[in-house]
Amino acid sequence: MDAITGAGLGARRNEDIALDLLKFVAATAGVGKPAAPSTGFTGTAPAKPEEHVTQLLELYGRCLKAVEGKEA
Repeated sequence: MDAITGAGLGARRNEDIALDLLKFVAATAGVGKPAAPSTGFTGTAPAKPEEHVTQLLELYGRCLKAVEGKEA
């Protein structure tokens, strides 16, 4: 029982830290969110869902490299 309760107290995996970093950066910068509809001129067409996924995967890769201390 002690092994189970103590398992969560150890060091976190790099992947978990990178995921938390991804969540923070994406929420702060608005990455992966569709553009809000607005009236008037818009410079670009809304991104497709596949493009949002690609952006998030690329950002995760960059976050993981940052956590591991590798060059981005």
